[in-house]
Amino acid sequence: MYIPIIILIYLCITAFLGYLGYKRTKTSADYLVAGRKTHPLIMALSYGATFISTSAIIGFGGAAGQFGLGLLWLTFLNIFVGIFIAFVFFGKRTRKMGHSLDAHTFPELLGLRYQSKFMQGFAGAIIFIFMPIYAASVIKGGADFIQSYFGISYHVSLLVFVLVVAVYVFMGGIKGVMYTDAFQGFIMFIGMIFLLIFAYSKLGGISSAHQQLGELFNNPSVQEQTAALAKNGFTGWISMPASGSPIWWNLVSTIVMGVGIGVLAQPQLVVRFMTVKSNRELNRAVVSGGVFILMMTGVAFAVGALSNVYFFNETGKVAIAAAGANDKIIPEFIKSFVPGWFGPLFLITLLAAAMSTLSSQFHTMGTAIGRDVYEKSMGGKGSSMMLSKGGMLIGVVLSTGIAWLVSFLDVSMAIIATGTSLFFGLCAASFLPAYIGALYVKKMPMAAAKWSMICGFVTSFFWIFFIHKKESSSLQLCALLTGKPSMVEGTSLQALSMVDPLFIALPVSAIVIVVLALTLKQDMDIKHVAKCFNGIEKNNVKVPDGAAVNV
Repeated sequence: MYIPIIILIYLCITAFLGYLGYKRTKTSADYLVAGRKTHPLIMALSYGATFISTSAIIGFGGAAGQFGLGLLWLTFLNIFVGIFIAFVFFGKRTRKMGHSLDAHTFPELLGLRYQSKFMQGFAGAIIFIFMPIYAASVIKGGADFIQSYFGISYHVSLLVFVLVVAVYVFMGGIKGVMYTDAFQGFIMFIGMIFLLIFAYSKLGGISSAHQQLGELFNNPSVQEQTAALAKNGFTGWISMPASGSPIWWNLVSTIVMGVGIGVLAQPQLVVRFMTVKSNRELNRAVVSGGVFILMMTGVAFAVGALSNVYFFNETGKVAIAAAGANDKIIPEFIKSFVPGWFGPLFLITLLAAAMSTLSSQFHTMGTAIGRDVYEKSMGGKGSSMMLSKGGMLIGVVLSTGIAWLVSFLDVSMAIIATGTSLFFGLCAASFLPAYIGALYVKKMPMAAAKWSMICGFVTSFFWIFFIHKKESSSLQLCALLTGKPSMVEGTSLQALSMVDPLFIALPVSAIVIVVLALTLKQDMDIKHVAKCFNGIEKNNVKVPDGAAVNV
């Protein structure tokens, strides 16, 4: 009886914060970048809650249940790259350049910096077309847990869940998103603290728990259950897979590197840097953001791996065998082993995780197609706020449709983790070199950045759909055109089917921008470039009126 009451209270608070965002949203700048006056704690919690979703807790937590504690390398990269590097080396320059150019979105920042409507529109199109895959994985994570916990239809839980999020994003813009993110981030933090304490205390503490997990792989019954994994490189839950094996490539290149590096070019995260008014706010947000990410990912990955001990002691099966699918491990663990009173709290934790990320995705998709593609790149007429709202509704329909369709696919697929890794890697390959050039290289030619973005995207797209077997076999386009799950299947180059697109596409993108930057002449107005870097570097060169366009 108390479960619906807890959920109702949570939804009421979320609705109130969404309404508060709506009341405080008066202009397009309010809707798109929160008026650039966000408190550092709200910004840090919003950044962290947007970054960490059901993808991390359910999807990657389930991956840890299958592959082990090697996923903690992703926690390290999330903190070092996703927080420290992102805030200190990207955030400050992004904030200042965004303010100087009056940029409201990540594609607009690139477009204005390089004076290219094409780049803004191209980046916006990539985001709008491919982010629904990432959003669908988040939707599926939330809907899966609601379905598992309440025993209701997946499709009912999916529609209700999406509707709640879409309403407050549509009304309150990024202010509503960030207010609710901060509240949801706080709930997530409390829920994960309890989960950490519970998981280790029931197994006799940290040392005892890890010892039991290590010894589990030596059990003959467990070795029989994990024989297929062992053939692909699995060596146990407390060690890394065999170097160069299919599981090693999946864990290291797709999950750890793909997400760990891809975070630097995530449009829904980059825009957070443009919502604060000074670098001091970013400095203050680093510590709180790092602690938050540690508690979210570190706990999810540790509990995911330890769930094998719980499942085996209770059922005689390891986690993946007992739960039936990678994405089901964490929901089944919560349902079967934690105290009954914690179920509603963790339900709220997962709802908060999913809703915080999903709200930002909906907002980003809306601004990408409404402002970046239609208004700025194509010259369409209308209010940025209303165009973004219209684009958001289209994005909601697309994301929900994909989440509905994947429910009919092979349930053994790690859909949540795969969808997240795919989008993170695609963004890194398409945007990261051009983004770094925008922030750090004054003489970077627009043509170099543009072709880097195009080549990175095309290479990544080709590798995802035609080479990398984990994704190409699921997406089926390669099988439709060639009759094989991967173009290199059955050839001397078959080993390439294990290599994640990021490892190929990001170097291609980087090489293109470096080569063209060294060979092409500056093609941008130097007064504009000086404006872009105004306040970023101490020794800015003053450009006199009438300066030449090309140097």
